[in-house]
Amino acid sequence: MSVHKEVKRITTHTLQEMKNRGEKIAMLTAYDYSMATIVDDAGIDVILVGDSASNVMAGHETTLPITLDQMIYHASSVVRAAKRALVIVDLPFGSYQGNSKEALNSAIRIMKESGAHGVKLEGGVEIAESVSRILAAGIPVMGHLGLTPQSIYKFGTYTVRAKQDVEAEKLRSDALKLQELGCFGIVLEKIPAALAKEVTDSLVIPTIGIGAGQHCSGQVLVIHDMLGINKGFTPRFLRQYANLYEVMSNAIKGYVTDVKASDFPNDKEQY
Repeated sequence: MSVHKEVKRITTHTLQEMKNRGEKIAMLTAYDYSMATIVDDAGIDVILVGDSASNVMAGHETTLPITLDQMIYHASSVVRAAKRALVIVDLPFGSYQGNSKEALNSAIRIMKESGAHGVKLEGGVEIAESVSRILAAGIPVMGHLGLTPQSIYKFGTYTVRAKQDVEAEKLRSDALKLQELGCFGIVLEKIPAALAKEVTDSLVIPTIGIGAGQHCSGQVLVIHDMLGINKGFTPRFLRQYANLYEVMSNAIKGYVTDVKASDFPNDKEQY
């Protein structure tokens, strides 16, 4: 029997047990009640209320514009739906980087106002003080290394990170530092598979990969990407499990046609 099937509510402890037993962790994003209900019912282990909501829900070019209030709104909606999955929420850009006291206040607001189970922060040693402070308050923290989309303007591109020795070495030490501080897991985004394997093997805590190869302890994708709701986003790491853009588009076209033809509603569809 897998750890995943035995538990009523997935916790950070469950994820650690899964890594210990070599059982992979499945994680997806969700940002609203209806979608989170489907994701949770389908048996996902972790729901990430990602700041990717800035892109897929609000239409921004980057994750930077989304606010703490907006993240709390999305997280509250997801928490109301999630009966079993662990719900982790991204601390948005500007809510933790400069000041560990602000970071703690942001994390406390997310936990109190949304009912989520933990937070995720991007970065390594530079945010160590914020991570420590949030953990000291009893709030679970997930790290995020590699391509950190909140730093997109520093990188200037969404290409693979840590290909060079210096950056790879920093990622290795950052991962160990986050573990030492007390993070329960780390997302590794768009880094070479060999490096992701090395980091995963060096850690006790689980790693969750996105574009980081098959050797991480688990995987995460943005739900709109894997369901094919987004048109034209096809990075190498993405496997599309459906083409909902087409399905939904055809349904809406059918509705428009029927309304125009006075075919909807028909005699049976009225009172």
